[in-house]
Amino acid sequence: MLSKSSLALGLVASGSLVIAGPCDIYSSGGTPCVAAHGTTRALYSAYNGPLYQVKRGSDGSTTDISPVSAGGVANAAAQDSFCASTTCLITVIYDQSGRGNHLTQAPGGAFKGPEANGNDDLASAIGAPISLNGKKAYGVFVSPGTGYRNDAVSGTAIGDAAEGMYAVLDGTHYNDACCFDYGNAETDNTDTGNGHMEAIYYGNNTIWGKGAGNGPWFMADLENGLFSGQSPSLNNGDPSISYRFVTTALKGKANQWALRGANAASGSLSTYYSGVRPDGGYSPMKKEGAIILGIGGDNSNGAQGTFYEGVMTTGYPSDSTESSVQADIVAAKYATTSLNTAALSVNSKISLRATTSGYTTRYIAHTGATVNTQVVSSSSATSLRQQASWTVRTGLGNSGCYSFESVDTPGSYIRHYNFQLQLNANDNTKAFKEDATFCSQTGLNGQGNTIRSWSYPTRFFRHYTNVGYIASNGGVHDFDATGSFNDDVSFVIGDSFA
Repeated sequence: MLSKSSLALGLVASGSLVIAGPCDIYSSGGTPCVAAHGTTRALYSAYNGPLYQVKRGSDGSTTDISPVSAGGVANAAAQDSFCASTTCLITVIYDQSGRGNHLTQAPGGAFKGPEANGNDDLASAIGAPISLNGKKAYGVFVSPGTGYRNDAVSGTAIGDAAEGMYAVLDGTHYNDACCFDYGNAETDNTDTGNGHMEAIYYGNNTIWGKGAGNGPWFMADLENGLFSGQSPSLNNGDPSISYRFVTTALKGKANQWALRGANAASGSLSTYYSGVRPDGGYSPMKKEGAIILGIGGDNSNGAQGTFYEGVMTTGYPSDSTESSVQADIVAAKYATTSLNTAALSVNSKISLRATTSGYTTRYIAHTGATVNTQVVSSSSATSLRQQASWTVRTGLGNSGCYSFESVDTPGSYIRHYNFQLQLNANDNTKAFKEDATFCSQTGLNGQGNTIRSWSYPTRFFRHYTNVGYIASNGGVHDFDATGSFNDDVSFVIGDSFA
């Protein structure tokens, strides 16, 4: 076994020294990974297998995305090429441990998913672009209703057995719904009682417990309780998180558990709690071993968040092992990159013209609160020309994207509500700001721009029966129909009419 000072290093067969991945470090610490998931990079220095699978909307075909080289960053260029001029979803997040604990579309449980068959949604393949050491990669952007799961697992902790886990997440993407989790859960997708889960939670839900300030916080989802400490109440030692990239580590063994966290871009882990299990059926634990991502153990799927990488281990990792893993994460240099592939000019006044054959004289406009398309020209009435004119603003919910303010109704913005586009006054709530934030990419039909919802990146501005929606490619609603999808979501950006 390597010494603690050597945990961040590993030896390849040739004898040359290489930087170890997180799972190499856990193995050297005596607590090997039994599940390793990452769409951004390989988590073993020698791993060169698939990281995740994407499925494109144009023909339903799939491809696996692997690291550019063994132990390296995901080949984002391969994804971009495969998904060019169409939409793509993440269908499988592969387990790099060799145990086959892959994550796939979560089936409905006590809470049904939004799909017609009760499954959860799949994540957009382009919703969370970032870079590692300057190389582009994609995370897993979980909107409400999105979830992944594996109920037939190998090697994860059962009952009161010891385990550890960590995850790298987006510290700015969260809500107060239940539950954005990664970790150990029930195998039948329902709530089977206290202590049947042990999973990382991230968000600002306060129903069961909380940390200091207003959140968001890392907590432990142990089923029927989100715990920041020994009791399901306030733990002032569990701070609110404000970093763009965050690391959280959770571990448990017989009547003992610990919660740790850090900035994933710099610094070391801090311990937020280390002590005995909560009272009320949590010692001994009754873990069932399924693996979840983005949902609760009973498939409660109202939460949102972004996942980049994470693992589960057998045994209770030492603090020094976790510290070496954190150093490896920092060395990966997670950083932001543009959310747009076709930038717009902030504060410019624009129009958005449809490109679908037979509709090219129609522009995105509004009639009262309803966003629709109308035939507009320079000779149209002043009121109509104003209704079809928009001011591009910095995104209210994410400054990397955009919001569209009405020229004739200042202070009101296009937002989505129940997947229909509406014009509403900004009420300054978190929900409104996120619903009114959109990113811009090259038009899917090769013309103009396609406008993507930031908070639901599988969904795009679409005109359907001359009404505006955020539509997915082949979803469950009539306005998600695949016919003419690329044309209906592509708009030429022009000068405003007013």
